[in-house]
Order: sequence, then structure tokens, then C-alpha cells
Amino acid sequence: MTGATRITTLRYALIATGVIFIFGIDTLAHVWPSGWHWGMGHSHYWPMILAVYATLGIFLVRASRDPLGNLSLIWFTIWSSVAHSVAMTVSALQDPAERGT
Repeated sequence: MTGATRITTLRYALIATGVIFIFGIDTLAHVWPSGWHWGMGHSHYWPMILAVYATLGIFLVRASRDPLGNLSLIWFTIWSSVAHSVAMTVSALQDPAERGT
């Protein structure tokens, strides 16, 4: 894969991820609430999560214009997502209620 092809692929990935962060998380919560929505009923936490991810999504779409100039944002997005998934995995394994027991 050439450098230009890699940059083009990265641009499309940034746009797709950004659009999902802006519009998709709330949609996913309605389609698959047990996988994407936290808690039952009304939550003050949910609008905050949507606002943070939508803001990140806007910046990812903007970063798609110049991916090499926005590498710190791209790496932050990647590594914060990895850290979040590790934290949630550990939490799910430690909490019996998350395992259905």
C-alpha cells in the first residue's frame, strides 16, 4: 500500500469514526440498548457522554483534512478507546451482576 493510499484510507476512517461518534452512538443505544446504553431510565450521564463523543467526532472529521498534522488527536482517540475497553472489561469481570450471576 502506498503512502498516498494509506493517507486516503486514514481520511475515510477518520470521517467514518467521526460520523459514528456524532450520530451513531445514540442510534446504537436505541437499536441495542444493552450494549450501548448505560443504566435504566433517565440518566444525567448519557447526555454528557453524547456531548463528549460528538465533540470528539467533529474534531476527527476536521482531522481528516490533514491527518498527519493531527496525529496526537488520532493517537489519543485510539489509546483512550483501548484504555476504556480494558477498564470496562476488568469492571465487567469483577462485577457479578455484569456476568449475570
